[in-house]
Amino acid sequence: QVQLVESGGGLVQPGESLRLSCVVSGSVVDEYTVAWSRRRPGKERVYVGRIDSGGITDYSEAVKGRFAIFRDNGKNTVYLQMNSLKPEDTAIYYCYLLDPEKGTYWGQGTQVTVSS
Repeated sequence: QVQLVESGGGLVQPGESLRLSCVVSGSVVDEYTVAWSRRRPGKERVYVGRIDSGGITDYSEAVKGRFAIFRDNGKNTVYLQMNSLKPEDTAIYYCYLLDPEKGTYWGQGTQVTVSS
């Protein structure tokens, strides 16, 4: 059974950084695309970025240049490094794994709040 568990969320001030972790069990992170999305208060969940099996990353325009996704294959973990955080980055952040044969697996989400 594939499970994803996010952690690392919290309350930070504008301009600060935060790193989220997504630990994957039951699958291997470097064999699939693992992505991040977020849901801001009162909004739909939207795409943030992804890392594919080849290590290629992609980001939404809203976070490009501030966020970075990388992985540690030994820990089977994907990270979302968030820098220069803004109040509009406040959201619940979710990681998900895309298996072309079996579907999409989601984590439970972690809350990030950016406020002074």
